Amino acid sequence: MFLLQGISFVLPNSLVLVFVGLKDDLLAAQADARSARAQLEGEVALNGRLRTAISDLSVSWELEPVDESREVARGDALVDLLCYLGATLRDQVRDALHTGVKRAMAVVCSGFSYDMEVVSHGFVTDISKTDVENEERLHALIDDIEVPGERLAKLFEPEVLPPETSRGAENGGEDRDVD
Repeated sequence: MFLLQGISFVLPNSLVLVFVGLKDDLLAAQADARSARAQLEGEVALNGRLRTAISDLSVSWELEPVDESREVARGDALVDLLCYLGATLRDQVRDALHTGVKRAMAVVCSGFSYDMEVVSHGFVTDISKTDVENEERLHALIDDIEVPGERLAKLFEPEVLPPETSRGAENGGEDRDVD
């Protein structure tokens, strides 16, 4: 027996089962909606942190920051921003590499007499040695030059690196030491 607006009535068992089934479906749909809402809220928060990280990275490499006044970028727009940022950073790192190599060659030219055409071809191998021996020699030379090379590199850092930023993507960098 059921009461509806003060009227009592008896429903057949099959109809009672339908109402119970509808109630269960409604409860399951409400649980699914709560789960979807929580997932959406998490994605919105992640989207915001990602926009901040992209903007901070852009600013640190002297690029245009993400326009926060525009509609929130989603999905493909953020992927496009990351692709643009990656290509631009690649160009800037390549330019920095070229600048560093040219500066190092200028240092060599400033006080030593080497044929810079030969130097520009890179590591000179010893034809009397095997590839493995030449590789070991190269690594030994790199090890020997580590400290003075680091000193020379620090002289040119202001020319090739963007200034450090104090902003972070809500500590997304986890206060890492970057060399």
